[in-house]
Amino acid sequence: MSLSAFGLNCTLTPSPSPSSTQLLLDQVLAALARHGITVDSTRVVDHDVKPGVRADEGDGDAWPRIRQRILDANILVVATPVWLGQPSSVAKRVLERLNAFLGEIDEDGCNPTFGRVATVAVVGNEDGAHHVIAELYQGLADVGFTLPAAGATYWVGEAMQKTDYKDLAETPEKTASTTATLASNAAHLARLLRERPYPPPKPG
Repeated sequence: MSLSAFGLNCTLTPSPSPSSTQLLLDQVLAALARHGITVDSTRVVDHDVKPGVRADEGDGDAWPRIRQRILDANILVVATPVWLGQPSSVAKRVLERLNAFLGEIDEDGCNPTFGRVATVAVVGNEDGAHHVIAELYQGLADVGFTLPAAGATYWVGEAMQKTDYKDLAETPEKTASTTATLASNAAHLARLLRERPYPPPKPG
């Protein structure tokens, strides 16, 4: 059975407008596909994801459908722009909604996210990529995802300039090679976790 990856584009820009975040996310997914991974993605801002920390905030909340797509995948890719050195507000809302997994430990002591891999893609025309990656890494690990070695890729342009990633004539070699490493390690880790799931925690 093939593995699958699901990408969350946390841009502030609704479809169908061009998105540098979508471009980098698409490149990550294409790199995963080269390892036999089935890929799909969504732009979170296109959906009515309510604020909150529960699995379903009711009243037309679109998160439950997105959440199910996360649970159906072996690999989650969270892609965000940098704004004021921070992840986008959409990315932070995603982390808040993922928080519900902390209250869903099963009878074996496992979270529903155990055995799933998470990776990060960050893009912007200001400093802050490493800080953004650190914030997302911490949140994703806290709710139970496993992070591969070199599990993030990014591009940031010169500070205080207007060039976006989508405006580049070609992908910088360093970003392309980092994306390839992310995909290789994420695919490898996802296969290992499928073959050897985490054991239930032993009582102290």
